[in-house]
Amino acid sequence: MQSINDTNPAAKILPDAASNLNKKAQVAEMFNNIAGRYDFLNHFLSLGIDKGWRKKAIAEAGTVKPNKILDVATGTADLAIAAAKLNPQHITGIDIADQMLEVGRKKIQDNNLASKITLHTGDSESIKFTTGEFDVVMCAYGVRNFEHLEAGLTEMYRVLRPGGKVVILEFSHPTAFPIKQLFGFYFKFILPLMGKLVSKHSRAYTYLPESVMAFPQGSDFCNILSRCGFKTPKARPLTFGVTSLYTAYK
Repeated sequence: MQSINDTNPAAKILPDAASNLNKKAQVAEMFNNIAGRYDFLNHFLSLGIDKGWRKKAIAEAGTVKPNKILDVATGTADLAIAAAKLNPQHITGIDIADQMLEVGRKKIQDNNLASKITLHTGDSESIKFTTGEFDVVMCAYGVRNFEHLEAGLTEMYRVLRPGGKVVILEFSHPTAFPIKQLFGFYFKFILPLMGKLVSKHSRAYTYLPESVMAFPQGSDFCNILSRCGFKTPKARPLTFGVTSLYTAYK
């Protein structure tokens, strides 16, 4: 395995460069601080398009007719809740940010899904489940925040059954004119300002565009998936490349 800085330049992007905490601890602290406003900002800043992105991810997960699903970096459980439409036997979500999980648990209760979805505090680099336990392992906008990208992806591979599918949503950046320029302006100026005003967190929505611009996308990320053992990785740009949907198999 190559060093993290060789494969994930975003590992160098920190929520708080002045902090003595490592990236993982900083990410957990950041999301705990914005947990109560995260869902509103997520939908508001994406103009509601994020719901369609999750629907496409769930459609990909459904192609293997999963009984057991693991949602890594589940946050407030939006993707896990959406996956309930596939009628699996059970969905498990893990995240390092306890306050995000608390928001997610309330949403699960409100949707009468407590018998279908359970959330646990958990680290992507050390997933506390047995090898080959899940039919689908999915992650929405979380892999970019892994402190050690390949360690997390390798763990996701481990807990996936042979023939199982990984489904990953992650922000990317458009490359074609004029979307590239419009996206760059929005991401650099509008999103951080609106995010700071609503979340009251000085760095969360500055960290977001910085980490997105540094994170490997498209074929580069597919190559990392291959190095971690996954087969036939594919990248599907969505909404002019603002986000990407990655799939692969074990």
